[in-house]
Amino acid sequence: MKINEIFYSIQGEGRNAGLPTIFVRATGCNLRCSYCDTKYAYYDGEDMELHEIMERIKKWKCKRVCLTGGEPLLQEDMPEFVDMLLNNEYEINIETNGSMDISEMAKRDAVISMDMKCPSSGMHNEMKEGNIQILRKRDELKFIIGEREDYEYAKNLIKKHKPACEVVMQPVWEKMDARELAGWILEDGIDARLSIQIHKILWGNRKGI
Repeated sequence: MKINEIFYSIQGEGRNAGLPTIFVRATGCNLRCSYCDTKYAYYDGEDMELHEIMERIKKWKCKRVCLTGGEPLLQEDMPEFVDMLLNNEYEINIETNGSMDISEMAKRDAVISMDMKCPSSGMHNEMKEGNIQILRKRDELKFIIGEREDYEYAKNLIKKHKPACEVVMQPVWEKMDARELAGWILEDGIDARLSIQIHKILWGNRKGI
């Protein structure tokens, strides 16, 4: 598996925001979002055996792991790695974009945090809407909002698919005013969690946090 970085930090977004978490960031992504904050993971990384990754993870006492990227589901041995983590009693969150088939991961005892790209990303036409129907109650459907068009796009998808899981709306860092997004959510009565990237508030927008 090609890995960009492995680090221990505070989960900054979504339903687990604020919780200590071990992050395993895979190299490579099939999308090129306009606001991407992890471009360094497009190509840079180290080929690692699964047991080597496990040894790195085990140096921390934490039993919570976030598999992220890039796009982790591009890694062919990711299903095997997820099973390895589960066998070692880790709690797993898989951060994936909406362009990848999530059906195999949905069979496993892991949380899927799926980011459906909105128009300002430039990648919304690459999304597989059918994935929304696969998400379970335990999972998370995330929308990154950069402008009003993104919000309306997300609102329409929510209305159309009625996801079984929790919905998260998150403003694009330093572009979208979180207070304005909060106002839209309250005005429309959308049952969504407003997520603000805590790790960037604490340490700034940089690698390894």
